[in-house]
Amino acid sequence: MDRNRRLTAIACLAALGGAVLPVRAQAKWPAKPITYVVPFAAGGTTDVLGRLIGQRLTTILGQPVVIDNKPGAGGNVGSAITAKAAPDGYTIQGGTISSHAINVSLYANMPYDPVRDFVPVALIGTLPNVLVVNASSPYKTVADVVAAAKGKQNLSYSSSGAGTSQHLSGELFKNMAGVDVLHVPYKGSSPSMQALMGDQVTMCFENILSCIPLIQSGKLRALGVTSATRASGLPDVPTMAEAGLKGFEIVSWQGIFAPAGTPAPIVEQLSTTVNQILREPEVKAKLLGLGLEPSTMTQAQFAAFQKAEVAKWARLIKAANIKVDS
Repeated sequence: MDRNRRLTAIACLAALGGAVLPVRAQAKWPAKPITYVVPFAAGGTTDVLGRLIGQRLTTILGQPVVIDNKPGAGGNVGSAITAKAAPDGYTIQGGTISSHAINVSLYANMPYDPVRDFVPVALIGTLPNVLVVNASSPYKTVADVVAAAKGKQNLSYSSSGAGTSQHLSGELFKNMAGVDVLHVPYKGSSPSMQALMGDQVTMCFENILSCIPLIQSGKLRALGVTSATRASGLPDVPTMAEAGLKGFEIVSWQGIFAPAGTPAPIVEQLSTTVNQILREPEVKAKLLGLGLEPSTMTQAQFAAFQKAEVAKWARLIKAANIKVDS
């Protein structure tokens, strides 16, 4: 009897061991630091949002979220790095309307596919661009700029890279105003605005989040916002449509992506956590104050939104025959 009991006990332990071992083999995520790739230079909108979200993720997830700036080619350099990273949940990226919707229709040899090579995690929010000039500029209105351009003055505008929403805002401006303005691309918003403040270019269309501190400090003058309605962060600045270019509208967006193949539970956890962060009163108030409208989309809605954006910009770029100038 004792022998039978011993055999039964051994059999039970073996059965339990078989059930427990797989659970023990599953490592808890995250178990080490997470790299957050920013495909633009430090100081720009994507970088600012990455650091804000990254700090909160660090606190909530209990592991450091390390910002890694990889600027170049309108976001293509950093995005290609993320696309090739191991899909294990330890590499995520700040993605934008340019890197994950526009560029695929502008560049002949894309190093990644914005839909096939990524899984959308969360949409952070949407924001307009702002037409800004140096505070010392003689141009006080959009009409002043148009008149100067039509007067054959050599005007130029900077952007955070070829193919970005800033670039396309400038191209739309040229097309709708019927003027020619030289495009000068940089590797991010920060160097683009530095060029503007250094009088190396005449103007630029920049994300409101990046330039609003410089507007408020008196270093830049805002002439118009690219959204259909006035921006909450700059209520006294007219829309481009109000300034004379009826129908002018471009709204940028910022999101978070992971390499395709990243485990669904990790993507779901990240998406839920980021959306939780966006609902925090302090974070929401800060983003609204900077002109960004926080998103309320689910992960699935964001995925559908991104695919629609890729198709939309493909049609518009083809119709306008916009080419990348580098």
